[in-house]
Amino acid sequence: MNATARLLLAAMAANLVGAVSANSVKAGSESDAPPPLTSATSQFIELRPLAMAPPVKIERIDGEHIDLRSLRGKVVLLSFWATWCPPCRREMPMLESLWRFEGAYIEVVAVSVDRQGKSAVAPFLERLGVTHLLSFLDPMGRIAAPPSEARETPFILRGIPISYVIDPRGRVAGYITGEVDWTSQGGLALLRHYFNAR
Repeated sequence: MNATARLLLAAMAANLVGAVSANSVKAGSESDAPPPLTSATSQFIELRPLAMAPPVKIERIDGEHIDLRSLRGKVVLLSFWATWCPPCRREMPMLESLWRFEGAYIEVVAVSVDRQGKSAVAPFLERLGVTHLLSFLDPMGRIAAPPSEARETPFILRGIPISYVIDPRGRVAGYITGEVDWTSQGGLALLRHYFNAR
């Protein structure tokens, strides 16, 4: 094959790649897919078809209970964490910042899975300086459990931390495992995507 033929084939290949890329971008915008979000270990997994979040009541650290259904109208970031988890220690202050500055459209429900409950969680949050974000407790694993456990729970702990995004209609949109800076451009873009898609 001579040099002219090689150049012609290279140009045709470049045009083909460009056409495929353009169609991919167009298809992505038409499908209204969420913007990408990654952690150090994972990426946001969109769940299809969308299913309603189960009608569960979660205990707050102050003893009150909330029903997930009562939070409709906002995007709910349901984050499961533990005091023994180093990435959780870094993520909790970011969750508090998210709730303080974006609370008009986002509800942060940070659920500790520590077996010791309040006695472990309260001093831990105080040491971190997380004083405004009320944590929730699931010491018995009634709301979330690892996939290896036989009993059914509404949510699966595929890792710690793990955050589920629930849209304003009350549907579980997806999840991501690992530490995420939800106050970053990518984190806010994903949450705003679901809020605006109501």
